[in-house]
Amino acid sequence: MKSPWKILMTAPVFFLLPLHSLASWAYDDQPGTSHSNGHTCVEKLFLKTTCYLVINTFGSDIIKLLSADMNADVVCHTLKFCKQETGQPLCHLYPVPKEAWTYTLEKARQIVKKSPTQRYYRSGSDICSLPFLAKICQKIKLAIQNSVPFKDVDLDKYSVFPTLRGYHWRGRDCNDRDKSVYPGRRPDNWDVHQDSNCNGIWGVDPKDGIPYEKKFCEGSQPRGIILLGDSAGAHFHISPEWITASQMSLNSFFNLPTALTDELDWPQLSGVTGFLDSTSRIKEKSIYLRLQKRNHCNHRDYQSISRNGASSQRLEKFIESLSRNQLLDQPAIVIYAMIGNDVCNGKADPVPEMTTPEKLYSKVMQTLKYLNSHLPKGSHVIFYGLPDGNFLWDNLHNRYHPLGQLNKDVTYAQLYSFLNCLQVSPCHGWMSSNKTLRTLTSERAEQLSNTLKKIATSEKFTHFDLFYMDFSFQEIIQEWQKRGGQPWQLIEPVDGFHPNEVASLLLANSFWKKVQLQWPQVLGKENSFNSQIEQVFGDQGGH
Repeated sequence: MKSPWKILMTAPVFFLLPLHSLASWAYDDQPGTSHSNGHTCVEKLFLKTTCYLVINTFGSDIIKLLSADMNADVVCHTLKFCKQETGQPLCHLYPVPKEAWTYTLEKARQIVKKSPTQRYYRSGSDICSLPFLAKICQKIKLAIQNSVPFKDVDLDKYSVFPTLRGYHWRGRDCNDRDKSVYPGRRPDNWDVHQDSNCNGIWGVDPKDGIPYEKKFCEGSQPRGIILLGDSAGAHFHISPEWITASQMSLNSFFNLPTALTDELDWPQLSGVTGFLDSTSRIKEKSIYLRLQKRNHCNHRDYQSISRNGASSQRLEKFIESLSRNQLLDQPAIVIYAMIGNDVCNGKADPVPEMTTPEKLYSKVMQTLKYLNSHLPKGSHVIFYGLPDGNFLWDNLHNRYHPLGQLNKDVTYAQLYSFLNCLQVSPCHGWMSSNKTLRTLTSERAEQLSNTLKKIATSEKFTHFDLFYMDFSFQEIIQEWQKRGGQPWQLIEPVDGFHPNEVASLLLANSFWKKVQLQWPQVLGKENSFNSQIEQVFGDQGGH
């Protein structure tokens, strides 16, 4: 749940070498969507230039070092992606070379002594130092920092562009030149003349002169879904094909530009706000798609206000990207799911960095007050508790990581140790051979969950009601085992930490069933006009 770049940089040999095969800018556009050719060309140029700069800078050195029988650890340290601080132990993923490490490293440095890599480090330059890319770099940086769309002409926080915080993260805008038109708002004059809320329902029925929005949606209790989450909620995913030589093909990197411009997250496939069909071929749908099926008037009303590394302590930095107007918009279901980073960090001693129950209480109350001043009346907020992450070590430690599957030389236990040594682990507390540390991490997670539960049962707000739900990953494991699966198949294989797409959708299914049983008012009515909406408006303009 930390920034993915540090983790990727620890294995550059496996990630950087194939980048030259990228040739296309891929994203999931819907038919009929119009995008600015200028923006598309500039971003395509940005990605391709980045790719070629990386290869021109590091490619030759990597090839020279591998040709000299240097392993990935030596390459990593030689090119300064991996660093060993004075007095710190040597961090390595593969067996240490037979010759002395200092001798091998010096030998490798001599091989690349006069290479462009050294000039690159001395110059301090990067892709964004190129004059023609400086402006777009700054704009991309701001979009990611502020969690708002890179391309948003009318500045209503919605976009017609998919990535860079566009409609993969929140409903697609249907008029990017009118800030009064966006998903989730109450219809303007029943959308007689235009689709003001982008749900694809507008105009007047010629048979009786009644606006379709009034006929089909009035009294149906429309509502949106908003996730306040971290990388698990955003569905962080690194494809094993990108780092596993035996699985690479010409098509392996087809979606890499999309992934990079979505921060290695895949919110369009997530369990909360996902709107695309699952790639995992299971029948379960996201919470948003279930709400949309229940009431077609909810079409496109989703927001993933989530970020890699997010926690209760960091949420205030990007919660302002949430879009909801108390007077103009529909109510919303808000899921608060900071499920890891309050106990997860990569420090050598992670315990002092963990959020205390007192600090959690203070920040969560601050968040709730913010929501109460922005959400329309009739909204709902649901806390997700923190999981017991012991299942990571229990189910993965003795299995081979994708990097070690070919030669049977890298287990998850070794990967965890390597990341902890570099202090870039997404969660040292649970991704550790130290059972005492894993237990302490789970105990703190339970304390924080109990704090959330206490807030949910004791605090009241004027614009929303408040609920708590356990993050019961063990229930998901049991459900998966009933289907013939194994627990390790529910965890992202490359990082060995995040719930994968299957787990995310099974969690959505569990969430939906519990809400239906305990708090059915949260989901709103099932719209009896859904079939008529389909007859008149088809797929309502898609997503």
